[in-house]
Amino acid sequence: MIPVHIHSLGLDEQNNQPVLILREDDGLRVVPIWIGHPEAMAIMLAVQGIEPPRPLTHDLMMSIVFATGYEVERVEITRVEAGTFYASLVLSGGDRTLTIDARPSDSLALAVRAGCPVFIDEEVMRLSGVVPEAEAEEEVAAFRDFLDHVDPEDFAHS
Repeated sequence: MIPVHIHSLGLDEQNNQPVLILREDDGLRVVPIWIGHPEAMAIMLAVQGIEPPRPLTHDLMMSIVFATGYEVERVEITRVEAGTFYASLVLSGGDRTLTIDARPSDSLALAVRAGCPVFIDEEVMRLSGVVPEAEAEEEVAAFRDFLDHVDPEDFAHS
């Protein structure tokens, strides 16, 4: 599993659909996941630290998790099939661990509220991860600079 974080949340201009961008913690690849408007709003409010006057659905879900003696341990994006992403919500409480099938958008809305880590399966990253064009160009430029200034003596063994 690869640790990731929410990099951004935006709107796909072609279909007016919210798109959540996950980025690997120690790399350049990102994974776009199209989500629903209510889930986008729930994630955005939590990221911004805005507490609504009454609990929203994801706030209620967190209250239920806590009331049953569990906590959200982590979220795992486990697979992608025909463009649909699947996730698991991992809860822990006492000596029990529960893994619950969930939509990535709901899982991420809970992860933001719980402050828990998010992971993505290596195969999902391989299939769906992309390096944004601007960052790829920066890497190529840095590598070219390295090649222009490297001295073969730097690799000689002493």
